[in-house]
Amino acid sequence: MFPTQYIQEVKLTLTRIHMMKFRDREVKFDSPKVMGILNVTPDSFSDGGQFSTVDSAMREAESMVNAGATFIDVGGESTRPGAKAVSLQEELDRVIPVIESISKHLDVVVSVDTSKAQVMTQAVECGAGLINDVRALRSDGALIAAIHAANNFNVSVCLMHMQGEPQNMQHRPRYDGVVGEVISFFEQRIKECTDTGLNYQRILIDPGFGFGKTLDHNYQILKCLHEFNQFDAPLLVGMSRKSMIGELLQRDVNQRLAGNIATATIAALAGVGIIRVHDVNETMDAIKIVNKLQSI
Repeated sequence: MFPTQYIQEVKLTLTRIHMMKFRDREVKFDSPKVMGILNVTPDSFSDGGQFSTVDSAMREAESMVNAGATFIDVGGESTRPGAKAVSLQEELDRVIPVIESISKHLDVVVSVDTSKAQVMTQAVECGAGLINDVRALRSDGALIAAIHAANNFNVSVCLMHMQGEPQNMQHRPRYDGVVGEVISFFEQRIKECTDTGLNYQRILIDPGFGFGKTLDHNYQILKCLHEFNQFDAPLLVGMSRKSMIGELLQRDVNQRLAGNIATATIAALAGVGIIRVHDVNETMDAIKIVNKLQSI
C-alpha cells in the first residue's frame, strides 16, 4: 500500500498544469500524454529494421495516432548501449522523409530524436515540433540550432540526462546519489541553456532511464519521479521495453508489456507530462484509469 505522504505528494503534482506550444499546436499537460516511438533504424534494440521505409513508418505512425498518441518520436540513430554512430547524411536520409510525411498527413506533434545540429535544423524545417536530445544539446552547434528552432518555429526542446555516451554509458555507472546528481545536472544544464538564449518555457526534461544507470539507479529515479516537478517543466520519461524491465522480470524484449504498463502507470501517478512508449494503445488504457482515479 502506498504511504499517505506519497499519495498527498502525487495529488499535488497532478494539480500542476502546463501549456506548451509545439509549432502551431498547443498541448495542455492536464494529464499525461503518450509519445509513440518510431525508430527508422536497422539496429534499435526492440524494433530495429521494422520501419525502415516511409510507407512502413507511416503505417506505424498512423496506428499510434489512432490509438491516442499526441507525439511521435522519430529516431534515425540507435542510442542503445554499445550502439555505433551513423553519419550525418545517413541519419538525414532516414528521418527527414518520414518527418515530412507525418507532418503533412497526420494530426500529431512530430519529435525528432537526435543530437546533431543539422538534423535538428532540417527536421524542424520539415515540420518537427519537438527536439528530443539524449545529449541535452551538448553536441557541437546543437544548442544554437535548438534556440534558432525555438525562436523561429515555436519548437520546444527536451533535455535528457546521460552519464557517458551510448558506446560506454553502461560500463559501471556510478553515483553518490543518483536522484540528487540528476537533479543537479538539470539545474546546471537548464541555466546554461537559458543563459545562452533558450526560453525556459520551451524546455522539457528527461531523467534518462537506462542511459548510464544500473538497475537500482533506474528504480531509485522511478521511485522519486515526483521530485523532478520542482523544475516547473514537463517531465518526459521513456522506460518502454528497456533492460530495467527485462532484467528485473527476466523477460525477453517482446515479453515486457506488463512491466511497460506498470512503469507507465507509476509515471502517470507521479505527474509525468509525456510517457514515451512502443505500446501506445495499452499505455492509453493505463492513463485513462489513472485519470479516472484522480477525477473522483
